[in-house]
Amino acid sequence: QVQLVESGGGLVQAGGSLRLSCAASGRTFSSYAMGWFRQAPGKEREFVAAISWSGGNTYYADSVRGRFTISRDNAKNTVYLQMNSLKPEDTVVYYCAADGSVGSVVAGTAEYWGQGTQVTVSS
Repeated sequence: QVQLVESGGGLVQAGGSLRLSCAASGRTFSSYAMGWFRQAPGKEREFVAAISWSGGNTYYADSVRGRFTISRDNAKNTVYLQMNSLKPEDTVVYYCAADGSVGSVVAGTAEYWGQGTQVTVSS
């Protein structure tokens, strides 16, 4: 069992930056691929970024590529999402996900999910 807790969300002006963190507890963190998703009210969950267990491979949605960076620190059992050049349309709840397969993370079928953290970007 893996527990995921997101933090770092908040209110920021357009063009600003935020860094989200997802702390994992439970089974061996370094064996899991991790990812970030986001979901607006009434809309389907959207893939944002994913990272392999080693950190050697990263994947991004076209909508965030070049603005967001996913990284992980296996010693701290934490995955990060650095978000730069934020836009009002980035205003949603962001969720952390974990799975043994990076393919499952990218597909949105990860086994473990956090509770989410709200990001609000004002124009």
